[in-house]
Amino acid sequence: MISKEREPTPQTDALEKLQEKLKDVDRREFLKACSLLAPVLLGVIRVPILEAQEVASSEYDPTEHFYAMGIDVSKCIGCGQCVQACKTENDVPFEPEFFNTWVERYVIRADGEVDVDSPNGGLDGFPPPGGEGEIRRTFFVPKLCNHCANPPCVQVCPVGATFITEDGVILVDESYCIGCRYCIQACPYGARWMHPETHVAAKCTFCYHRVVDGLVPACVEVCPTGARIFGEVEQRVTPLARFMRFNDVQVLKPHLNTKPKAYYANLDGEVR
Repeated sequence: MISKEREPTPQTDALEKLQEKLKDVDRREFLKACSLLAPVLLGVIRVPILEAQEVASSEYDPTEHFYAMGIDVSKCIGCGQCVQACKTENDVPFEPEFFNTWVERYVIRADGEVDVDSPNGGLDGFPPPGGEGEIRRTFFVPKLCNHCANPPCVQVCPVGATFITEDGVILVDESYCIGCRYCIQACPYGARWMHPETHVAAKCTFCYHRVVDGLVPACVEVCPTGARIFGEVEQRVTPLARFMRFNDVQVLKPHLNTKPKAYYANLDGEVR
């Protein structure tokens, strides 16, 4: 668990008083109240984005890093090992609707039709494609939180529970999250979900607890083909820097100006 300190402000004091008053309120009524108070919360009780975090290693300095993920679509075989590793490492429920990362299969047919499926997020692999018509080609596309440099989820969070770290990772503070679902609705990549037990927003964290200890995310570690690459965006000595230098990388939905930091190589134009 990553802890962090916040300087007390009139805004945070007001939030704490509000939370104290609502402790005994039914959760459903609480969420309803949050929805009604959204304009006020967004305008008044706005907790600033954090600039630093206390991490597991005292030697780790987030100001010296800026992380991103690279994905080579041509190397992904749809094995689902990344999905399995992510769920295990991050205690994601093994239910079909909960994923920090998942794999989609694109089936391009000769008549131009495109079928997209992701049975159980690709966790169990993929059966032979169904449907009619000659298949021209198929390929797999891993998806995850894009850890945007201009994240809409951070902008809409009324209490500052979703924040961006100095090293470029988008995290959620469970102790602040009120379960309003605004971040889930704002994410254009479908990368957020509501935890069924904690009732707070959840997402990919780049396995931040591993990264601060010098390890790569679990999905990167288990990928048998090296389709996932993790590292520094602004340093030339990492595998990710080489990946971006030697490939014509693209991002998903660039027109939204979210400035994603999940970079794809060999991405087909049909991917959405």
